[in-house]
Amino acid sequence: MSSPEMLLEVLRTELRRVGMTYKQLAHLIDMSESSIKRMFGQKDMTLSRMAQICKVSDISLEDVLRQAADVTPQADNLTLSQERALMDNPKLLLVAISCLGHWTFEQIIETYTLTEAECILCMVELDKHELIELKPMNRYRLRVSPAFRWRADGPIQAFFKEVVVADYFNGRFDGTGETLMCVPARLSKNSAQEIQQKIQQLTAEIARLQHDDRRLPAEDRDGYTLMLGFRSWEFSAFTALRRPSTMATTKGRVVHQIGPKNR
Repeated sequence: MSSPEMLLEVLRTELRRVGMTYKQLAHLIDMSESSIKRMFGQKDMTLSRMAQICKVSDISLEDVLRQAADVTPQADNLTLSQERALMDNPKLLLVAISCLGHWTFEQIIETYTLTEAECILCMVELDKHELIELKPMNRYRLRVSPAFRWRADGPIQAFFKEVVVADYFNGRFDGTGETLMCVPARLSKNSAQEIQQKIQQLTAEIARLQHDDRRLPAEDRDGYTLMLGFRSWEFSAFTALRRPSTMATTKGRVVHQIGPKNR
């Protein structure tokens, strides 16, 4: 995320903190609500406009600039050796995933059978592996970006595929805020890339909502996990039923569509 984008993200967060809506802001600075949304959506705002917004919202521009400056470049992935270190210690992996979910030190030891000493040692290790920056009083700051993901060829994703996926999909997906969908489609490569971009935008939106909700009491939040896959694929049992003449040209790159094929 570039510096201008970070400034606007910090300003957006501060507006939410003081309870200032886009509609209220538009009235105060004599602009339309749609123009306000466009400025933030397109990440296009002059410094003078930002100063004006801070003034009418009673937000310190200096604090916004300072918060944006405090954000250092963050990694989207760990190295292979870092992931292997997490896999070698199940408790370390547990604390790592808890930190990625922004759990506090107190929440971790209250929920799991880790002693304070074990949890502290795990956090020290995570600081060493540059997943977090450990601060006084067992507080921490994540050193990975909101777009963080496990390595596609790494041991943790392999573990997820072998063990975690089956456990995840064993649920009913009928609770509040839960859903399970399988959406087959026949798309061009350009359309598939557009869907991929929208998935990346969705993960960024989840990160933003999680950041905002951290101010809520712990009892008002629950743990949700988005597990999403999108690739050119056909169920192997269906592939086995294909006519020999179609195998060479279509196998491995068709997303199966239930029902009549489009002509």
